[in-house]
Amino acid sequence: MGPSPSIDFSKWWVKESSSSSSRKGNPVVVTMENPNYSVLEIDAPDSAFQPVDKDRGKNAKQFTWLLLLRAHRFVGFLSWLGNSLCSLLHAVKKRLFLGHVETEMSSKAKFLFRVILTFLVMALAFLSFELVAHFKGWRYFHNHNNLHLIPQTSEITGWFHTAYVRWLEFRVDYIAPLIQSLSTFCILLFLIQSVDRMVLCLGCFWIKFNKIKPVVIDGDSLNSHDLEGSNDGYPMVLVQIPMCNEKEVYDQSISAVSQLDWPKDRLLIQVLDDSDDEGIQWLIKGEVSKWSQKGVNIIYRHRKFRTGYKAGNLKSAMSCDCVKDYEFVAIFDADFQPNPDFLKQTVPHFKGNPELALVQARWAFVNKDENLLTRLQNINLCFHFEVEQQVNGVFLNFFGFNGTAGVWRIKALEESGGWLERTTVEDMDIAVRAHLNGWKFIFLNDVKVLCELPESYEAYRKQQHRWHSGPMQLFRLCLPAIITSKIAFWKKTNLIFLFFLLRKLILPFYSFTLFCIILPLTMFVPEAELPIWVICYIPVFMSFLNILPAPKSFPFIVPYLLFENTMSVTKFNAMVSGLFQLGSSYEWIVTKKAGRASEPDLLAAEERDSKAMSLQLHRGTSDSGLSELNKIKECQETVPVKKMNKIYKKELALAFLLLTAAVRSLLSAQGMHFYYLLFQGVSFLLVGLDLIGEQMN
Repeated sequence: MGPSPSIDFSKWWVKESSSSSSRKGNPVVVTMENPNYSVLEIDAPDSAFQPVDKDRGKNAKQFTWLLLLRAHRFVGFLSWLGNSLCSLLHAVKKRLFLGHVETEMSSKAKFLFRVILTFLVMALAFLSFELVAHFKGWRYFHNHNNLHLIPQTSEITGWFHTAYVRWLEFRVDYIAPLIQSLSTFCILLFLIQSVDRMVLCLGCFWIKFNKIKPVVIDGDSLNSHDLEGSNDGYPMVLVQIPMCNEKEVYDQSISAVSQLDWPKDRLLIQVLDDSDDEGIQWLIKGEVSKWSQKGVNIIYRHRKFRTGYKAGNLKSAMSCDCVKDYEFVAIFDADFQPNPDFLKQTVPHFKGNPELALVQARWAFVNKDENLLTRLQNINLCFHFEVEQQVNGVFLNFFGFNGTAGVWRIKALEESGGWLERTTVEDMDIAVRAHLNGWKFIFLNDVKVLCELPESYEAYRKQQHRWHSGPMQLFRLCLPAIITSKIAFWKKTNLIFLFFLLRKLILPFYSFTLFCIILPLTMFVPEAELPIWVICYIPVFMSFLNILPAPKSFPFIVPYLLFENTMSVTKFNAMVSGLFQLGSSYEWIVTKKAGRASEPDLLAAEERDSKAMSLQLHRGTSDSGLSELNKIKECQETVPVKKMNKIYKKELALAFLLLTAAVRSLLSAQGMHFYYLLFQGVSFLLVGLDLIGEQMN
């Protein structure tokens, strides 16, 4: 920690004196921006002030004008700062009274907020303490190496000084070693995770350099002449579309899947609806009926009770008698729109490869440029698919199933135990169990399926909570099976230490602890230093690596770094919730979607087909058919709902904690720490006030 900045007018005096002597004989103009002050023009220093001796520098009148000028600028800065603070407080007050305050699920979920709030109160108390000590001139205390120079308390009058000395001694002897040990541990985890990230990037570079791609063993398995004659060359494929109350996107997935280029007699589409809204059920039934009348082999299934969430839905569908003759199953969530040739690009990889269980395609996003939130999500997911999934698929033949846009061998599903309802990450669960049974996976980076990113922070936050609490819950459940499995030791090590611990537990732990707790604490306990390379250099380098798969996103590298640290509080909370099975660990909330269209012409064609279908029903259907059509029309009429912001208490508390630490860093003259804490605090503030992304309905 450096010495505290002090106001020394003598330095300004000498500086101005030397500059004026170098410009002797030139006019000097002092302009006051406030209209209440007049403009003073001095033709020459000698004529105006008549200094007695040139070596004495400026006289009293010059120094007075210099003080007035600097005072005026300082008052202007304080005025701007006060107006900004008042505007911020007004926005917070307005949002608190007019917005919706975030409500937690249980008292256990409020524990993290209480911890952050405690740190905030302590930080404010310490800041007040340090400010008083600073203005009293006790700046030699900022260097803990000078504690032996502190005069005896008996020689100094005042209880505040005595208390400050006792606090410094306690801080140096007890608090600083504890914080330093914790920071060293987190830095070690940070370095290990950074090395893992660099190894993945090197692996991706090796794949690109050598042009390594999964190849089809039997390239002639699907001949074009089969479409004209027999379809025996095409295996039986089941396509499942699980959905729940997804009114905005249900028609997109059904329409795209119904246009897959595959023989109709070798394809069955199951629309698995878990919606509890009767209106949405009628809409989905109408869409299924439309494509069924066009000759598509598509059926509608609805469960009365949504037990097991998506896993229960898929498990129930696989128990139907109509799917027993099918060899493969492709799964698409409600917002996914596969290209017509999707099955022809994925299913042939199974031919001649009996150990292959899964072929996973990559996601592409129709709304990646919609707002700042979607741009930042695109950076993360591009790295996930381009680097993590591709490298693990090529070198390990294993990766986590993404839950959609993938094709499974049904035999592998059955031998691995099928879909289980024990976690909210059923996709990762079945992937781990299939890997333990010796099955292999392939990732196709060139096959992309369009989907939609959540555009509101509320939807994204809930999605991330499920994605980070589920793996920890799964880790508790499958750890004994991993240890007792018959797979190779290095595969067990990869599953336990890399797949689960390093990437699912350690990453959110050190991100939150190091950058949101330890860093602001070091401002109040300067004896526990945090190196600048931990705060700046390595995070920027890691962000640079993360953004490489999405080169068009380079202008957003700084917002990306700040936002990732901001999201660490949600990920850390979710990780702890899943690890210790707290109340929200088994909570599944469907990610809210806006229904962004990727092909406007396709939607226009769909609208024309819908009108034609309505006309046909009006002409030749029974009274019951007409009543169903009326119900569908009523459900299609949407009532505009006002969009509201929300308040996120944990993010707001961390924002004020970081901003308080930024003010404290000014007393220690730590420039880089101040700027980081300031910008990171502002990013937490923007997220806490729900000012990133779109608002929720």
